[in-house]
Amino acid sequence: MNRFVATLIALMSITSAHAAGDAAKGQAIVGKVCAACHGFDGNSFLPANPSLAGQHEDYLFKQLTEFKSGARSNPVMAAMVANLSAEDMRDLAAYYSSQKPKQMGAKDKDLVAQGRKLYRGGNAANGVAACAGCHSPNGAGIPAQYPRLASQHADYVASQLKAFRAGERANDPNQMMRSTAVKLTDKEIAALAEYISGLH
Repeated sequence: MNRFVATLIALMSITSAHAAGDAAKGQAIVGKVCAACHGFDGNSFLPANPSLAGQHEDYLFKQLTEFKSGARSNPVMAAMVANLSAEDMRDLAAYYSSQKPKQMGAKDKDLVAQGRKLYRGGNAANGVAACAGCHSPNGAGIPAQYPRLASQHADYVASQLKAFRAGERANDPNQMMRSTAVKLTDKEIAALAEYISGLH
């Protein structure tokens, strides 16, 4: 009997950990906590802040919980999530993942051409893998594994690549992004960021 109860409790905890959030409840939290920086619909109007609309729910939840635990260091976000419960964070993730992303649009054609080559084919000379392998050719990412990059602000993409390169951001599984970003030059980061901003 005890083994049965223990198994049942374990199964219930696994199910609740992966339960989908309530987007309606998330929407109520957005207006109080998130909208000023990320936009009410998740389309940030500030280039330094990420757009969250259409991002994978599990990825959003992971980032929120890691801001709270300190696994992803950011003093502003740590303060924002300090009073949020796991359920609140799951609800926020459900809300923002259900929103429609707006295309940002790339501006520099030369950078886009360089970025496209690197994003799709990598750089064999220095061992940089193609971004498309994990984030998909159109930047949609792979749910629960790799984030959506399409329609993200170029400034934000560049800042995160530089943070991975410097080791300032270290919440990537198996150090995958750190080991990739450390091989990128500033010019390559700028090109990738510009190309990614135009994906949709």
